[in-house]
Amino acid sequence: MGANVDGNGVNFAVFSANATKIEVCLFSDDGRTELTRIALPERDGDVWHGHIAGIGPGTRYGLRAHGPYEPEKGHRFNHNKLLIDPYARKIDGKLRWSKALMGYHVGSPLGDLSFSTRDSAFAVPKCVVVGADGFDWQDDSPPAHPDAATLIYEAHVKGLTAAHPRIEPSRRGTFRGVACDAIIDHLTSLGVTAIELLPVHGFVDDRFLVERGLRNYWGYQSIAFFAPEPRYLDHGDTAEFKEMVRRLHKAGIEVILDVVYNHTAEGDGFGPTLSFRGLDNASYYRLAHDPRHYINDCGTGNALNLAHPAVLRMVMDSLRYWVEEFHVDGFRFDLATALTRGPHGFDSGFLHAIRQDPVLARTKLIAEPWDVGPGGYRLGHFPHPFHEWNDRYRDDVRAFWRGDAHMLPGLAKALLASPEIFDRDGRAAPASINLITSHDGFTLADLVAYKDKHNEANGEGNRDGHSANFSDNLGHEGPTSDPLILKARARRQRAILATLFFSQGTPMLLGGDEIGNSQRGNNNAYAQDNETGWIDWKGADPDLLAFTQRLSELRRRFTVFSQRNFLHSRPRPADGLPDLEWWHPDGRAPSDEDWHDHIHTMGMIVRASAETLEDSGDDEVFVVFNAGHAREVNLPPGEWIRVLDSANPDSGEKPANATYKAAEQSVVLFAHPDAATKEGTP
Repeated sequence: MGANVDGNGVNFAVFSANATKIEVCLFSDDGRTELTRIALPERDGDVWHGHIAGIGPGTRYGLRAHGPYEPEKGHRFNHNKLLIDPYARKIDGKLRWSKALMGYHVGSPLGDLSFSTRDSAFAVPKCVVVGADGFDWQDDSPPAHPDAATLIYEAHVKGLTAAHPRIEPSRRGTFRGVACDAIIDHLTSLGVTAIELLPVHGFVDDRFLVERGLRNYWGYQSIAFFAPEPRYLDHGDTAEFKEMVRRLHKAGIEVILDVVYNHTAEGDGFGPTLSFRGLDNASYYRLAHDPRHYINDCGTGNALNLAHPAVLRMVMDSLRYWVEEFHVDGFRFDLATALTRGPHGFDSGFLHAIRQDPVLARTKLIAEPWDVGPGGYRLGHFPHPFHEWNDRYRDDVRAFWRGDAHMLPGLAKALLASPEIFDRDGRAAPASINLITSHDGFTLADLVAYKDKHNEANGEGNRDGHSANFSDNLGHEGPTSDPLILKARARRQRAILATLFFSQGTPMLLGGDEIGNSQRGNNNAYAQDNETGWIDWKGADPDLLAFTQRLSELRRRFTVFSQRNFLHSRPRPADGLPDLEWWHPDGRAPSDEDWHDHIHTMGMIVRASAETLEDSGDDEVFVVFNAGHAREVNLPPGEWIRVLDSANPDSGEKPANATYKAAEQSVVLFAHPDAATKEGTP
């Protein structure tokens, strides 16, 4: 499929079940002049194809599709509209918003039932024929970190690099910037094993954002599933993405892509005709009972129809292409529930296809397990080997540290990777992707500095973004110079981070949280391609960074925090001790009443799972979580070393007495003397 180079020219293959003719349009090198149109002469089933001699890599092209323009029947063919090849490996130029992009005549009383005769070629990015680039991978191989040893760092290509003082200005905001020593050194210092990049597929800026002087910063408006986004290329060469992957792999860091296969940038029936709509609207999109209208389970105007074999094939081909051509290690599927929807609801066609695929079997697969359609919340419903973003973890941990009542049960489930949700059908604890923050919502610094969102800069009257943030400002909304408030905010950030690293499951750290990055209360910075959305490296908090690095080292040292098996307080065959014990501050097992009381302090003893087959050594640890006032805690019997106190992070490791006063808003880690001196795995 797409444009494929051979020794004599280029072969083009395009899917359309309902077109009557498909043309390839060749353009000048600058993409401004259409040189010729060549109809694809052959059709095998629903694939139109043909060979054009005398052209090769670098050729600019687009497609035109002829067929019925009958929106009331689901068909929106308009040969006046230049179309992006769904299989284009490279895109050149930017989308220029114009009424000519619309398949209908803007302003007509017939609305989208009218037909536009304006040519859109001047406004559409051009596809570029790509041949073999001879890239030297230098024996590159995937790091292939075990799930239980994974630490994910979610970041935006530009946001991570645009304001970093140690990156050359020309590389800021690009894949080459991500590959710089400054970024790689930072990631390795944190023990990061995988960087999860926000969308890098070719995408467009929404018209309403452009009119406001904004951009689609996050990139969740994909239009080219095989092409790296041009704005992230330093010199326009897609091999720059490969350079980034190769360098990250050499540092032991996997690359996971946030992919948007649930919808496209074409919107609803009043959106532009850029690619799929013009090639075969009725096949590519899920249409309502009245096929003039689109099913909108994604909240973006349309939803791709993965129940159609050709659309499913395109998605699978795209995934394999990024693994085989670019050596990508995994994918995070945006609004993944939408990918599983079929004519009869939650359909497993996509899940079956991806699970059996031999190329994708070795990759990490992460689902955002919801969409906005009916019954769209599917946390825990995705099968092995999928991992899932655990928003239950996020909300319960936030609420516990905010001091909400009756949150001990929620915290306990979160610390154990939500076994009530994930422990089924052979799934392992790392299936829970534990996140406190992500690109979508407050940063960690804002979580403790704002009660309410402040999204006015987005131009939507502060109506966008989540309202239920489980956040608190600790006495003042936004920035303050009050030392007591600043101290309280820093303490809560450390306690929240400690909770993340001391939980079973897979921790995910939002890029910038480790240095106290703020978005000034904007919890939906999707349009903020500026200092609001970029990480503020110059304002980094070195103490918070050092504390986060310490947490990561402790998680690697004490492997009981990163087990594959869920913990259920079952006795271990070797010694009869339970793999998990809850511990009341008074020095006893908590009663049922304790769990539903108003107390905000609880301890837990964690040991290797009763189901583990390996000798895990003496890794027993004791952790206290105190979201309330300072409280005396009776330690379990035995000799303990206080390894970490998040309220006093510089106090070092010291022998502990039989009791310990846990400071307010603190996490305290204890280990036995032998285990406390053990080195962590680098």
